[in-house]
Amino acid sequence: MTGADLPLRFRNRQAAVGIVGVGYVGLPTAVAFAQAGYAVTALDTDAAKVLQVGRGVSHIRDVPSHQLAGLVESGRLRASDDMNLLRAMDAVLICVPTPLNKQHTPDLSFVLAACQALAARLRRGQLAILESTTYPGTTEDVILPMLEEASGLSAARDFGLAFCAERIDPGNTTYGVRDIPRVLGATSREAAEAARELYLSVVDAVYVVSSPRAAEMTKLLENTFRNVNIALVNELATVCDTLGVNVWEVVDAAATKPFGFMSFRPGPGVGGHCIPVDPLYLTWRAREAGTELRFVELATQVNAAMPRHVVNLVIRGLNARSRAVRGARVLVVGVAYKPDIDDVRESPAQAVIADLRALGAELCYTDPHVGHYEVDGTPVESMTLSPGSLRRIDCAVVITAHSGVDYALLSRHCPVVVDARGVVPRSPAVVALGGGTS
Repeated sequence: MTGADLPLRFRNRQAAVGIVGVGYVGLPTAVAFAQAGYAVTALDTDAAKVLQVGRGVSHIRDVPSHQLAGLVESGRLRASDDMNLLRAMDAVLICVPTPLNKQHTPDLSFVLAACQALAARLRRGQLAILESTTYPGTTEDVILPMLEEASGLSAARDFGLAFCAERIDPGNTTYGVRDIPRVLGATSREAAEAARELYLSVVDAVYVVSSPRAAEMTKLLENTFRNVNIALVNELATVCDTLGVNVWEVVDAAATKPFGFMSFRPGPGVGGHCIPVDPLYLTWRAREAGTELRFVELATQVNAAMPRHVVNLVIRGLNARSRAVRGARVLVVGVAYKPDIDDVRESPAQAVIADLRALGAELCYTDPHVGHYEVDGTPVESMTLSPGSLRRIDCAVVITAHSGVDYALLSRHCPVVVDARGVVPRSPAVVALGGGTS
């Protein structure tokens, strides 16, 4: 690629960096590069979101507004919906969503739109990097020919192309952007060198693999590993329930071994953008290549069945107290997909609420981080926990183990508490996932 001076310009913070997408990944990434001293342009097609970021107001909890506002006021970070600004960027990072469609196959529409916008403005010497999680082969088989055909340029000599998967973990106060090593693969040695220098500005370590395919596969492996192991303990939880063994006690005991075991916790299902989605990108790509990942597919099925298992525990708990599900008032405790964040993407709470509604239950929820929640377009009533409010509840279901929630209050004042996270003090009212009624 031309632009042989790019590594030096990255090292000296003399380059302009464009971030396409200002969501859960794009905004923290833009802030990280602006803090490192680059002139950063955050681009998005959502004009309202662009206006908000341009005013220094953050819509991402991990990015405080005062931090964003300081960067905007200093001129280090600007937001725009004008994709023509891409031409002036030295490095363009694509950080857009890669969801699944209704058939549970990869939806690359956001990536393709971003790449088309870049292709129309690509110039010699630029470095393009895809951060959005995707299936192996996307960078080389889809994006590379798109950029070359539309621009008339060659990745071998005119511009650089790489894949470096995001590793943002919302709500993680231990490992921020700088603390998590990045894995990248590029279509040329020069592009890899430039991308490595760029990322070393914002992270402490960069691991370069042989190709974009290897980097794409690495990201899928990380989350498929978690999905499979969560499925293992979820199946173990159902067995422990049958055998009258406390699964939480078993997992904690196994975790005392200093080698050969990694602790995973059972729960009502998996949520967020990564764990429920990434394995499906991998299994889809495997099928396209004429093979199967039966182990991974089974793990996905196990985890997808957990919300229904939780609903069955609600039915069991209500039946034990001669209460029908139809007409019962059920409180869902926590609708975010993980503790102490406001992100509800793919939360198992959605399936639990939908199934209980279908059975005729009346649903409400409490979550200190989520002020409004809808399932299938219908709002769910929000409730504040108190002894008085709990008197109107027939059953509480703990889906997300937020800190700061008084779980003992549930145990004392609810006739039935289904504990899918192992956080409620045991009492006759508690039906625990993986432990039966205590």
